[in-house]
Amino acid sequence: MKETILIVEDEKDIVKMLDYNLKKEGYKILVAHDGEDALDAANVKHPDLILLDLMLPGVDGLEVCKQLKLERKTASIPVIMLTAKTQESDKVVGLELGADDYVTKPFSPRELIARIKAVLRRGKENDKLPEILKIGELTIDFSKIAFTVKDKPVELTSKEFELLKTLIKAKGRVLSRDYLLDNIWGFNNAIEIQTRTVDVHIRTLRKKLKSEAKRILTVKNYGYRFEYED
Repeated sequence: MKETILIVEDEKDIVKMLDYNLKKEGYKILVAHDGEDALDAANVKHPDLILLDLMLPGVDGLEVCKQLKLERKTASIPVIMLTAKTQESDKVVGLELGADDYVTKPFSPRELIARIKAVLRRGKENDKLPEILKIGELTIDFSKIAFTVKDKPVELTSKEFELLKTLIKAKGRVLSRDYLLDNIWGFNNAIEIQTRTVDVHIRTLRKKLKSEAKRILTVKNYGYRFEYED
């Protein structure tokens, strides 16, 4: 069975184009024309992926993304942003709020479909990790997306949790910023602004790890690795 995609877009011509091309690929389509309807549809229908325009009437796309990622029920739904904005700062804000990828208008339907498939494929990959993993004072419950330090719950965004999981899964190997961008955000060629997105997430994650922040090690001019040993 093909996945359901929620299109959040107020331009009718774009909705019509997306609806036609995605249905040809076998996807089921839901449509919302503003932010409030998008949040309602996500909570009620729980689509497999959301295509989210940033320039929406009422509640804008960035706020919609923020609310989706704050709610446990919708936090795991992948989001691809659609934006006519060319400012890199808008893209970075969306990614830091938890979006999985972005496509700038005008875009090729073939490119968008390829990105959709890539995001959905990453979500289905078998992580091959135990359901609950304890490392030092950290306890990570991958099945419940729950995380504690010294038995105290710590709230992580979906991207922070995915970043931590990816580092842990590497089992001590160094992961480059390019690798992290490709596997978590879907970028296969890093630019400076995107690289800073990885660094910002690492910095925030370290703060939340508290006494165990030492486990995320920086490898100068390359990337990061997770240290298992005390």
